[in-house]
Amino acid sequence: MPTVENEVIIIAPVEKVFGYLRQPSNLQKIWPSLVDITNETILASGGYSYQWTYKMSGIKLTGTGECVDIKQNSLLSSKNTGAINSTVSFRFQCMGIHTRVILTIDYEIPLPLLGHFAENIVLKMNEKEAELILDNLRIIFEESQPLSSILNTNSIIKVR
Repeated sequence: MPTVENEVIIIAPVEKVFGYLRQPSNLQKIWPSLVDITNETILASGGYSYQWTYKMSGIKLTGTGECVDIKQNSLLSSKNTGAINSTVSFRFQCMGIHTRVILTIDYEIPLPLLGHFAENIVLKMNEKEAELILDNLRIIFEESQPLSSILNTNSIIKVR
């Protein structure tokens, strides 16, 4: 089972980043190949379940995701079943005004759909996708914040 892992440091409080990723529909905003999220349901555990549509190498794949492990401001881990079986985990570390986010994806490549010859190509594409997911997440927080909230200061900045 291949694993992809990447990380990013975001200038935003861990509570905000965790809260954003806790909502499955937000994944669609940062995950380039994630075509659709539907039927979001809040679970008694505080997690969620949902249905997804994902596009891999031009092929639309569908399945169901369910949050299997949730630790407030620390961990979100979802198990996905369907055309692609995977576990997607976001780990969070508070670093003052910054948040370190580590994305780990363990997945099975649907070889009957893609064939063995495409396995290495898919692995490289998924590594790049993980990088894009985290960069998109960073952009959402850092480029939508006013400079004063990023600096977290009450001082006045003078521009000459």
